[in-house]
Amino acid sequence: MSGKNVNDYLEEGIYGKKETRPDEKQRFLGTYRERVIIALTKKQVLEKGIYPEVEEAMKAHPGATLLINGKLAYATLSPYTKLASHHSIHARRVSNMNRKTDIGLVLDAGRAVEHKEIFVEKKEPEDSAEGEKPWWKKLLGI
Repeated sequence: MSGKNVNDYLEEGIYGKKETRPDEKQRFLGTYRERVIIALTKKQVLEKGIYPEVEEAMKAHPGATLLINGKLAYATLSPYTKLASHHSIHARRVSNMNRKTDIGLVLDAGRAVEHKEIFVEKKEPEDSAEGEKPWWKKLLGI
């Protein structure tokens, strides 16, 4: 049976509590990759509109927590916090990050769910309608 010795207490006092996979927790806004249901990058959160995949994930996991990058402006996060509130999901801003992260939003299950694909593909611009094509494309029949 191994117990803590004096050196362990000293190191914990100087450097803080030891963490498991701190880089992973830092990237995913304080949670582990295995608990992530869905994640959006900062660029995706800054886009207009809401990703429907996020809403579907909220409907499928009512006990989840929405973790939001606290370094992003409130106006860009507001649609997602309102959506979480509508689905009775607790939303929490995470702003005590020491390192940079590319993640803007994470839906955390609170337990291991291990989804293979957690990132949403970037929205593709919708094809313009026939009447909205540039004149040269109409002329060439493209």
